[in-house]
Amino acid sequence: MPDRSDTPHRLDPAGSEQHAVNERLRAQGPAVPVILPGEVASVAVTRYEELKEFLAHPDVAKNARHFTALREGAVPPGWPLTTFATVEGMTTADGDDHRRLRALVTQVFTPRRIEGLRPRVEELTARLLHALDEAALDAETGASVVVDLREHFALPLPMAVVSELLGVDPGMRGQLHQLSNLIVSTTTSPERALAANRAMAGILGSVVVRRRAAPGDDLTSALLAAQAEDGDRLTDRELVGTLLLMVIAGHETTLNLITNAVRALCTHPEQLALVRAGKADWGDVVEETLRYDSPVSFFPFRYPVRDLKVGDTVIPRGTPVLASYTAAGRDERAYGPDASRFDVTRRPSVRHLSFGHGPHYCLGAALARLEATTALAALFDRYPDLALAVPDDDLPRHPSFVGNSTETLPVRLRPETPQR
Repeated sequence: MPDRSDTPHRLDPAGSEQHAVNERLRAQGPAVPVILPGEVASVAVTRYEELKEFLAHPDVAKNARHFTALREGAVPPGWPLTTFATVEGMTTADGDDHRRLRALVTQVFTPRRIEGLRPRVEELTARLLHALDEAALDAETGASVVVDLREHFALPLPMAVVSELLGVDPGMRGQLHQLSNLIVSTTTSPERALAANRAMAGILGSVVVRRRAAPGDDLTSALLAAQAEDGDRLTDRELVGTLLLMVIAGHETTLNLITNAVRALCTHPEQLALVRAGKADWGDVVEETLRYDSPVSFFPFRYPVRDLKVGDTVIPRGTPVLASYTAAGRDERAYGPDASRFDVTRRPSVRHLSFGHGPHYCLGAALARLEATTALAALFDRYPDLALAVPDDDLPRHPSFVGNSTETLPVRLRPETPQR
């Protein structure tokens, strides 16, 4: 029998103990009532089969006009999750609008174009590893010191790639990441959330102005060209909204993916040994990390356009629903009794859902895989003895139940030299 509770689970804005929370929610059923910050009632879909079906269900929408509480003014001003609901772009569009916007962006994410980025991703990776060497050396003694791999490697690689794709100047990358962090965090205060959204829109609006005046070989210029060709195809708000979503999704998720993969390999050295022995490859590491410790945990939002039964739970029309990718990734019904074990040789009969499913499947999935496999292969080839500098359980979590990772990743690149 399901482990039911009469009291909806209140999601911790700091995202603590996500996998333990997921286990409890999965035990309650495939669709579980939860309370979001601001006392907003929601439902989390936590089991693999039900989530896969829900993501592709024809009676499930993405446009916030279906969000009953928001439409009726019951969502507090400055709500930290507002951007996920209201930004104009592919992820909040349905039907013809979604197909129109997705078709415009798809042109830059063709398999040929993604594969064409491989040399640039390899070049950026090599440069970052060289800089990592310097960051890990004490300037005075030359001794090896602890370095934050997330800050110096896992972050700048996807940030550089997505910035170059969009035509964003290098000087803007740091600020865009900081603003993105505030937008993704579910602990951000209403005032800071509103300010971060305004600042992000302002920066990306300036990118649009510059690219309109001086087009280049980038996605922003391509979208502007489509807009000029047919003004009805893309509004300025949709253009800025599309860029905002691509900045966030294009680096936050890959940042978390690389971070989580390094953590998993360092805490499971026998799995790293299997890769080195040729019994698994870096693609296997990436896919297993996506399943075992998805970069995104509770992803907002989808809305049933009618009362919809998921398992034995009826989700009322207009309820904001979270897709719990981390919960589905460890569902024993899909992955067997060892679903909570990291195993790079796993060959599951079902594919993980970390890039979504159905019409909103992530367009950047191939690019994320390219970046992560390139980064991990080069990192562990250069530093075969790389190790966490503190226990994994002691690493501070990124303060969010949307993103799933740690805030830092302190490592030693080489073995510690014994003191004489």
